[in-house]
Amino acid sequence: MINYEKDFYSWTIEQAELLRNGRFKDLDIANLIEEIETMGRSEKRELESRLTILLLHLLKWQYQEVRRGRSWQLSIDEQRIQFSKALKDNPGLKSVLNDLLIDAYKLAVIKAAKETKISKSIFPESCPWELAQLIDESFYPD
Repeated sequence: MINYEKDFYSWTIEQAELLRNGRFKDLDIANLIEEIETMGRSEKRELESRLTILLLHLLKWQYQEVRRGRSWQLSIDEQRIQFSKALKDNPGLKSVLNDLLIDAYKLAVIKAAKETKISKSIFPESCPWELAQLIDESFYPD
């Protein structure tokens, strides 16, 4: 058996082969469980990251009107697509969207304050937009 900690790639190939061949008793169950859980957390982080970036761009769009431009609009459009794609690929994450939105918004406010030099206190305490607005390709806050 290949050592999980010394050669992760070879370990994954070996585990896949054992599964394909039905050799379940030879599987490294503890590490397989850990890796599967890690994969799930990774997908959740990806969705939250996309949402954070989308919210950041929407905040900047709303609070820096003079800097609005095609580049920002395209960035918002791109993040909407990336967010929707990540959610479509992982529909099980729909059940945690409200919590993700809360966390993503907090991060977006911090990033927006840092990037715009606008005080955090200027931004709303909680997300001012509904999820439906965030993914609506025609929505740009005024």
